[in-house]
Amino acid sequence: MVNFPNCKINLGLNIIGKRADGYHDLETVFYPVNLNDALEIIPVEKSTAKDQIEFSSSGLNIDGVEEDNLCIQAYRLLKKNFPELPAIKMHLHKTIPMGAGLGGGSADAAFTLTLLNNKFNLGLSTNQLISYALQLGSDCPFFIINKPCFATGRGEVLEEINLDLSKYKLAIVNPGIHINTGRAFSQIKPAIAAYSVKEIIKKPVEQWKDKLVNDFEELVVTTYAQMKDLKETLYNSGAIYASMSGSGSTFYGIFDKEKKVDTSVFPADYFIEIIE
Repeated sequence: MVNFPNCKINLGLNIIGKRADGYHDLETVFYPVNLNDALEIIPVEKSTAKDQIEFSSSGLNIDGVEEDNLCIQAYRLLKKNFPELPAIKMHLHKTIPMGAGLGGGSADAAFTLTLLNNKFNLGLSTNQLISYALQLGSDCPFFIINKPCFATGRGEVLEEINLDLSKYKLAIVNPGIHINTGRAFSQIKPAIAAYSVKEIIKKPVEQWKDKLVNDFEELVVTTYAQMKDLKETLYNSGAIYASMSGSGSTFYGIFDKEKKVDTSVFPADYFIEIIE
């Protein structure tokens, strides 16, 4: 069985405060975007692999130790409560850039839970899947719902909202810089935002500029000089609204559907995807 984990962008991201548990309270809107990995799981009769899971990948290179991969962790998490889960082979084809603020790893983990639930008839409800997903990462629960959501808490308190950007096109631009999310959070200074994300998002896209902000943007742009002009380049190319997603390093622009986006204005080695 195969599914296709999609990424997300953050529409606004305000870091409101530091919590006693070490996490941060935030507010943002998660919006699903049709840029996808591919995930396949097949049962095998016998496996000599640890925890009965044989993992392979293709596409973009996945950094880090395989044991730490969130897809593998998702399988192990369910295996604890469902020992009848068979040994499996899992293949992940990576297209979504990593450490990019697009939630690709979180999506892969959440889609693993959903795929295992459906394929092996575990009978888990949406709320139960969300509970498992939260054990894997703060934004993993969003990908169980996978609809536009206003998120608070550490990103796990989700409220579905009526937001449709299908009449626009998106330009996704990633300069190939991997941002460590934990380190980025450790450098941010929490504060109550001048404008609430939930209120701004109700206004037309044309009114978002300078009001719908990402608190990580200034930090990342200051740290990585090559990213300084990304947002301005998107605006100069005709974007109605442009911002960084998550803790970076991806920037995106929202354009009129008819607008032709000239990708040649960006360096040739950047990852660029136009989502119609």
